[in-house]
Amino acid sequence: MEISAVAVKELREKTGAGFMDCKKALAETKGDVAAAVEFLRKKGLAAAEKKSARAATEGIIGSYIHGGGKVGVLLEVNCETDFVAKTDGFSALVREIALHIAAMSPLYVNRKEVPAGVIEGERRIYEAQAKESGKPEHVVAKMVDGKVEKFLKEVCLLEQPFVKEPEKTIEQVVIENIAKLGENISIRRFARFKVGEGLEKKQSDFAAEVAAAQK
Repeated sequence: MEISAVAVKELREKTGAGFMDCKKALAETKGDVAAAVEFLRKKGLAAAEKKSARAATEGIIGSYIHGGGKVGVLLEVNCETDFVAKTDGFSALVREIALHIAAMSPLYVNRKEVPAGVIEGERRIYEAQAKESGKPEHVVAKMVDGKVEKFLKEVCLLEQPFVKEPEKTIEQVVIENIAKLGENISIRRFARFKVGEGLEKKQSDFAAEVAAAQK
């Protein structure tokens, strides 16, 4: 079928894909622009999966400060070339991930980083809770596995729903950007700081807070 230049232009504006890719996508989808967008997206994500095995040794350190200086994040995100590291698109991705970390407080980048002792400790707690239900052992085991799975999704950055688009995980956001930028991208490490976190307040400070709350 004949693909109009107007349809190709519309698709390019929606996706940022090249002229020939847009024309091919429209041909494959019989001129349906919405279907062509999905076609290009799937094609890009498939290509991104292949790129994810490539070495990413360039990148930038990003930062985000929130809440009047009460919460801060430092984050290293890697890509393959210094050229991509300097692009606005890559910088924007790093900022968005840093903001997400500030808001959602992940503890690890991925499951590989979670110490076995931490998982076992959580499992023991869940087992004790599940046994109180009085349900059969095989049911208890499934309950515990389910809670461990939920815990890992909550503490691992890549598995958390993206704070700005909860229908996507951070891993999906990264893969989409691999497709856009044409290079492998990986989140290497991060640190989140919160003023006073882990410190015990002095008794006088605590008393002052209680007094203030009672006024």
